Amino acid sequence: MTAFAASPSFPEDAALLENAAPSDAMQSGPERLRNPDLLFTLDAEGKLLTLGWPLAEHCGLGISQFLGRPLINLVVDALRPAIVKALQKPPSPTQATTLPCELVLEAYRLRGDLHLHWMPAMGDVAAQTMGLMQVQQVATSEDLLPSQSPQDHSRQLTQLTWKIRRTLNLETIYKQTVDGLGAIFSVDRGFIAAYQPGDTVMQVVAECCQPELTGWQGQTLPLDQYPCLNQALTSPQPIVEAWMPESETDSGPMLVAATRYQDQPNGLIIMHLADEEDTWDAEDLELVSELADQVGTAIAHASLFGESEALAHELQSSNQQLREKHEELEEARHQAEEASRLKSEFLANTSHELRTPLNGMIGFLKLVLDGMADDPEEQQEFINEAHKSALHLLNLINDVLDIAKIEAGKMQIDLKPFNLKELCQAVDDFTRPQAERKGLYFDINLPQTRDEIIVNGNYQRLLQVLLNLVGNAIKFTHEGGITINGEIKLQKVEFQNQTWPGLIKISVIDTGIGVSLEKQDRLFQTFSQVDGERTRQYGGTGLGLAISQKLVEGMGGVVKFISMGDGLGSTVTFTILLYQEPVTIDDVLDDEEDEDEDDL
Repeated sequence: MTAFAASPSFPEDAALLENAAPSDAMQSGPERLRNPDLLFTLDAEGKLLTLGWPLAEHCGLGISQFLGRPLINLVVDALRPAIVKALQKPPSPTQATTLPCELVLEAYRLRGDLHLHWMPAMGDVAAQTMGLMQVQQVATSEDLLPSQSPQDHSRQLTQLTWKIRRTLNLETIYKQTVDGLGAIFSVDRGFIAAYQPGDTVMQVVAECCQPELTGWQGQTLPLDQYPCLNQALTSPQPIVEAWMPESETDSGPMLVAATRYQDQPNGLIIMHLADEEDTWDAEDLELVSELADQVGTAIAHASLFGESEALAHELQSSNQQLREKHEELEEARHQAEEASRLKSEFLANTSHELRTPLNGMIGFLKLVLDGMADDPEEQQEFINEAHKSALHLLNLINDVLDIAKIEAGKMQIDLKPFNLKELCQAVDDFTRPQAERKGLYFDINLPQTRDEIIVNGNYQRLLQVLLNLVGNAIKFTHEGGITINGEIKLQKVEFQNQTWPGLIKISVIDTGIGVSLEKQDRLFQTFSQVDGERTRQYGGTGLGLAISQKLVEGMGGVVKFISMGDGLGSTVTFTILLYQEPVTIDDVLDDEEDEDEDDL
């Protein structure tokens, strides 16, 4: 196969060099042949210190043989005087000289523009001259660059095969294949398309082409539109076609070779020669056929490796998911065991709490029935105590029933507007006597408003919440007292597809025994009592806060508990939706002051 076209002969007239155009040899071939600039450095005597030229290996030149020789000895006679003059009288280091040049490297003649730049001595580095020759034409005495022999192609294809078989990365195999074949055979365009048995369309997965051509990377090739591709897939040998449909240039003949593994095709290698006069000879076809088999094996191994990696990744991901699922199940088991333990502890404590008022009822009623009362007053006292025990028992049972409804999601709460002052008055009537019997103060402070504070909620449920909170405060406070504060928060609130003008924040503050910081996270947990010993000591189900939280949240509010620790008292706050914005006393005073100023 002829790899390079002829270049024009060199006239001896140096003036013609300035207008010389790049030869055909410089316009075709692989990427390394399209960048033939020659670089060198000279010592103070004009001798070559370094020399580099990308085409040297291709031309079989040993560059090292020219090192130490004067550059002027490599220049053709007609151009030596100008270059000698330039080297003898260099300009300042900041300037460079450009002049036409023609070098003779053994049997090769290089012509182009020579650029010289002088570097002054610095430290241990002597003065040097740096040069670059932009090579425009290359010729031999026969005006041809040497064609590569089949032996050269065989050696290069062997090296390419070795590179391809060293990797298991599919994209690397594709790219190395097209780049390597493009460089060896100086193709105009080369690409490889992936194939699986049964495919009707192939996709271009790697490509090398001349810069002026449009890339085909990623394009699809329907097999029914290109009969030659189907033919190549079934042919044991590469086939040669005159041209490729939709080609942008009149390039040379096209070679199509199928890559195979175990006699099954898994891809197509397609290459266009750069020149119409070039041909694919029998040796080329045989070499490409052998390479295609190696590439097919490499593709199969890389695909299997990729599948195994994907499977390993999938197994690793599955194992990770199984571990996470196992951890979730283990955590769920621990939570279930803890919930079971808490329920068992709750039932044990609650059973005791239920028996206490029940035994009181039975005992006092038994005294009355047996006529053990000495007089009517004592009998009435026994009946009153039995009634108190019955009410206490009823409250305990109501707590259990409420939490059961909440757990089942069957708690229904109807919201209506009502007067907050009436609610607080009812709380005062129920709880103030209890506080005073223990010697505790009991204060209720509501915001000073000109009109009534109307809230939106369920009166009975909010009364239940306040009685729970105040009852706990009285129960766990031995000195000091309890304060209920109200604070208006004017901020728009969205609840049940309605916008409300604000909230009122209710705080129940006591000076009681408080709760340690590490135990506060258990306060609102259902069936979780902060301290079993404390529950047995003070009584109750321990459900008050959990029930209160669910009730308040069901009415669009939020419950919070604050305590700095044991013995430091506690504060429970919750919010209620404002039905309408009240007029506060401060607002009235501000309006009156504004009116007075206007009168003045």
